[in-house]
Amino acid sequence: MVIDWPLLAIVALIFTFAGWIKGVIGLGLPTIATGLLGLFMAPVQAASIVVLPAILTNIWQMLIGPGFLMMLRRLWPMLASVVVGTIATAGVVARADVRFTVAALGAALIAYSLHALYGTKLRVPPRWEGLIGAAAGLANGIISGTTGVFVVPTVPFLQALELDKNEMVQAIGITAFTSAFALALGLGVHGALWVEAAVPAATAVAAAFAGMGLGQVVRSGLSIETFRRWVLIGLACLGATMLSRGLL
Repeated sequence: MVIDWPLLAIVALIFTFAGWIKGVIGLGLPTIATGLLGLFMAPVQAASIVVLPAILTNIWQMLIGPGFLMMLRRLWPMLASVVVGTIATAGVVARADVRFTVAALGAALIAYSLHALYGTKLRVPPRWEGLIGAAAGLANGIISGTTGVFVVPTVPFLQALELDKNEMVQAIGITAFTSAFALALGLGVHGALWVEAAVPAATAVAAAFAGMGLGQVVRSGLSIETFRRWVLIGLACLGATMLSRGLL
């Protein structure tokens, strides 16, 4: 097998950066990595590389939090819906031009982030968590399967649960792991996995963990309000990435 060293160098740089962002705010690796990889390869190839580091980094993120089983009991309606929606639609990312959809989602994410930063804070009442979570999960699964983007609308939903800093990071990890695993299953079911992704994916895993470790050092020094603000700023930046990715 011929190794494309320039491509591996690009993958390493992209995933170190994306991993650092994820280490600080708990999210962003798939969206940032997919967007940047899209400058060098087809979307299905980028998605095939992103899946493994997304799964493994989120296993780490979801297991180091304060209450894994408690969080599963709280979020299972959303997680089950994510799996159903993603597997049902995962073949679309391999064959469709989804640039307009990605751009629209990016604009919506920017609008949500700005509203949460400067407007009224959204809150989901406990009695509605299961129903709203299931709806958010299904929408997230459909969006993930058709675009490869994991964050909309589950991260805004998690923001509305008023979790503390460590709970929020763990909940994002659980949700992102579920989305990435379901996307891998869906791509496999639809025969859309890029088989040459093994070496770039292994490089991406190592780089992502290195970046994530550096980011966690930064996060440990943030207060809950500062952390929440940076999550929202991160979401706005992700939205801008998605918007530019869809329009360019």
